[in-house]
Amino acid sequence: MTGSGAPDAAAETDADAETAAEDLTGLYREYGDDRLPPGQRETDRFPVLSKSGTPSWDPETFAFDVWGAVDEPLAYSLSEFRELPAVTQRQDFHCVTGWSKFDCAFTGVEFAEIADRAGIGDDVEHVLFHALDGYTTNLSLDECTRDGVLFAYGYDDGDLPADHGGPIRVVTPHKYAYKGSKWVSGVEFLTEKELGYWEKRGYSDTANPWNEERYC
Repeated sequence: MTGSGAPDAAAETDADAETAAEDLTGLYREYGDDRLPPGQRETDRFPVLSKSGTPSWDPETFAFDVWGAVDEPLAYSLSEFRELPAVTQRQDFHCVTGWSKFDCAFTGVEFAEIADRAGIGDDVEHVLFHALDGYTTNLSLDECTRDGVLFAYGYDDGDLPADHGGPIRVVTPHKYAYKGSKWVSGVEFLTEKELGYWEKRGYSDTANPWNEERYC
């Protein structure tokens, strides 16, 4: 028990973690003067949205795979993935349905770390993310290698909750959040573009929140 005059060790740990987080909340300046994109409303809540509900998964058999136009296909168990070099970043999160949540602390593996380990070919131009529920979403390689694109497994002070995409989700602070697959099970490196689930159904392929690129 902490005495009345003693520092709270848990509070110090939380403060240290917050200090260690890289702050990426200023990336909006690339697009203009407003942190909140047009047509968005700020919320303190973290609403749950998905195409078909939260899939079940077994931590003992879960696998994260990397394949396509790479020198070395990769496969990680969940424990192996969480042993890779990781970062914590404070990001803003923008949902295409019109809400934004500021100052989300995500912990995970940077996209560039996975790309470097796989050794991507010179002809790779696009990426397709695959999820446990069959969801897919695509981004150009250039967009994926920007700061902030993480395979996140931590949120704030704990594990990423299952309804928000745990055990691993992609976060893309410079895009609407449908570009960041929940429950991601792997990434495919492509030499030609392949549209993802929502992109095939009329959602914007570019998905820039500050240009309100919601739908085609």
